[in-house]
Amino acid sequence: MEKNDLRIVFFGTPDFAVESLSRLVDGGYNVVAVVTMPDKAGGRGNHVIHSAVKQYALAHNLPLLQPVNLKDDDFVARLRACDAQLFIVIAFRMLPQVVWQMPPLGTFNLHASLLPKYRGAAPINWAVMNGDKRTGVTTFFLKHEIDTGDIIQQRAIDIARTDNVGDIHDRLMMLGADMVADTVEAILAGNVKTIAQEQLVEAGAEATPAPKIFKDTCRINWQRSGEEVYNHVRGLSPFPTAWTELVNSQGKRHTIKVYATGEPEPAQMPPGTILSDGKCFMKVAAGDATVPILELQLAGKRRMNLSEFLRGFKIDEYHCE
Repeated sequence: MEKNDLRIVFFGTPDFAVESLSRLVDGGYNVVAVVTMPDKAGGRGNHVIHSAVKQYALAHNLPLLQPVNLKDDDFVARLRACDAQLFIVIAFRMLPQVVWQMPPLGTFNLHASLLPKYRGAAPINWAVMNGDKRTGVTTFFLKHEIDTGDIIQQRAIDIARTDNVGDIHDRLMMLGADMVADTVEAILAGNVKTIAQEQLVEAGAEATPAPKIFKDTCRINWQRSGEEVYNHVRGLSPFPTAWTELVNSQGKRHTIKVYATGEPEPAQMPPGTILSDGKCFMKVAAGDATVPILELQLAGKRRMNLSEFLRGFKIDEYHCE
């Protein structure tokens, strides 16, 4: 089978998926339809927001489907009418069996972890938040249980101590796009050899969850070690961002997002205590260290470095909760 004869339907929504879609289109593959999330309203003007994948599809005149219900009979019929041999899923919703079983060559997913580690919605965040030194990408064929299908390919990268989740996201996006193209080539050539994740688990690989991150997940717990706070911040930066509250002796509260910190410095003092000269440094006590705050954002203000923040905010008598 030639590239032009392989009919592909691509499922995806955010920027992370666009690079892979672009690689397929630029590589001459026949993407006969793109499936993405329905439009939503947002922003200050409550205007309609198109997903990054939709924007790419429109710019390249790719047929577009935006189902609300993935089990809807009309949507399933339109998918069948695409007569595709292969479905590719990247950063999309969980597909029903009637969909992922449809193409004769199968449906594969690109996942941003070294499965079986970090199955779930936020694998990149959790890898950095947990202080991992290595992560990667995996392609695997879908089956009923989420992120448990047989592995096709894997590639790994190192996580540097100074990397935040944005850095790792961008590197995995590029690495993943390369691997998606290679996986399609392997499927096209008929030389795919998969390995069951159960075999890796039996051999000692860790099967861990990477659940969706909510606002409460992002709150900094100053009772934890300085190392844990440091990793928590970089694992959520630049999005969705760690946060804490500044509280003074009168009980006045200000929410701040914390985008970057310095290395923890061993110290013993009540967690949440703030040390600052009011001009150029501010350290917050964690369970066993102080953590220098480098970049932050006060609610309703723009993101700024610490010295800018201190010029407009009197930090005296405040502590963090």
